[in-house]
Amino acid sequence: MSRIIHFEIPVDNPDRAIDFYKKAFGWKVEKWPGPMDYWLVKTGDSTPGIDGAFMKRGNVTSTTNTVGVESVDKSLAAITAAGGKALMPKTPIPGVGYFAYCTDTEGNMFGIMQSDASAK
Repeated sequence: MSRIIHFEIPVDNPDRAIDFYKKAFGWKVEKWPGPMDYWLVKTGDSTPGIDGAFMKRGNVTSTTNTVGVESVDKSLAAITAAGGKALMPKTPIPGVGYFAYCTDTEGNMFGIMQSDASAK
């Protein structure tokens, strides 16, 4: 069974958002060293929950959950067979894995992520 493993919150002003979430919830935030403006969010250590990220608002305009999958290719096929849509093709995130955005039958956007440290 696949589970939600990550969330993304789109923001207009990263500094303002980071300040808010640090003050409101004590979240820890650090800039991702990758090729885009992306800030990794750690929400805790010892209680159930997931970590996520802030990203500049753009094509993604609402909080988006990412589901961990064994294969992006197989999952894209299952999603479309179930009536969902792929919004982007399988995309490598170097050193992390493969990713795609999709929508469900209700128009809700979500991501799927296949871990693979050899992704290029």
